[in-house]
Amino acid sequence: MTTAPVRLPEHLIHPFAPAGRANPHPAYRWLRANDPVHYDAASRLWLVTAHGDCATVLRDPRFSAAQGQRERARDDALPPSMLTTDPPDHHRLRAPGALLLGPAAVRSLSAGLLEDVDALLDRLPVGGRVDAVAEIGRPLATAVYARLFGLPAGESKRFEALARAASVNLDPMVPPARAALGRSAAGALTHYLDGHASSVAGRTDVPLAALAADDRLSRAEMLGILSLAVIGGWQPLAEFIGNALHLLLPDRAAVSSLAGADEDLARLAVDELLRLEAPIPFTARVTTDRVELGGGVLPAGARVLAVLTAANRDPSVFTDPDELRLDRSPNPHLGFGGGPHFCLAAPLVRQTAALLLPRLVRRFPALRGPDGAPDWDQCLVPRRLRALPIELGGSA
Repeated sequence: MTTAPVRLPEHLIHPFAPAGRANPHPAYRWLRANDPVHYDAASRLWLVTAHGDCATVLRDPRFSAAQGQRERARDDALPPSMLTTDPPDHHRLRAPGALLLGPAAVRSLSAGLLEDVDALLDRLPVGGRVDAVAEIGRPLATAVYARLFGLPAGESKRFEALARAASVNLDPMVPPARAALGRSAAGALTHYLDGHASSVAGRTDVPLAALAADDRLSRAEMLGILSLAVIGGWQPLAEFIGNALHLLLPDRAAVSSLAGADEDLARLAVDELLRLEAPIPFTARVTTDRVELGGGVLPAGARVLAVLTAANRDPSVFTDPDELRLDRSPNPHLGFGGGPHFCLAAPLVRQTAALLLPRLVRRFPALRGPDGAPDWDQCLVPRRLRALPIELGGSA
């Protein structure tokens, strides 16, 4: 006997539909409460929305990340990297990847990152209006990657253009024409990174040089890691700043708290902002066997999305899950994924955002966001704002 598929109530918009992408949280909330392991007939995907079940999807070896990437809506092949492999290949690639993005690499850049943050804030017009996405988030992400890669000052604009064009590859459901442009852009980015990696050979102050010199990797594998670092890191870091300020600025008590935050509170705040609006809202897997989860049963060969943004608001894990609490601790959010594929760039994102956000609100205490509904982009991945115009006010 088979059971009819569960459908969303008519008053809820499908979270993948164009009209539902601006605010998918009501649909995810209903699914998490009523059908946490949900077969979505429209996309032919299983949507897993409860925190405990998503954590299992991320950690259990019966969920293949390699097959999950191959089962995307698009048919282009991805380069070899941590994203496209399962253990043991994944572990073999991840260890060298830490030379670029691991905690030691981030610590080596900390003084330079602080300089970059202060230089960015110095360029903002006192009393003026800026787009936090285009004029804070993207320049910050570019400056961070310039440090990682040892880019000459004159190369930053070129790199940013390549990174933006290639980042369309994050979204598995873009139309075919844009997907083709994304493939072409990814090829151009890889060609650029190949040449640049050769140019920094022998340098000891650039994490890229250590990665490029690692003899555990073939050249193709090294470039796959670099491409993933850009496509999976530059855009989400850039867009997270806009998402974070969208959440933060209406809450004046939170702004005041962050302005006085020490390093520990700043990092807690970054995790909380990521919990509520992480740029990567879900991750794909395919089951290699039948799996029983708390919320239901998945057959072998199921195409699964662990809906991280739904898991991050699970009331069984988070008190007042839709509220911003900058000092929330513990905070077991899944904004960086989990298990073997936990985001390698997590230390970099935490460090960079924890440097920027308190300094920004201290420098501009009258900072205000826009009135009205947020202008969310229609893309599914990353979850991002098209723009966030903010009034800086006077400086402190």
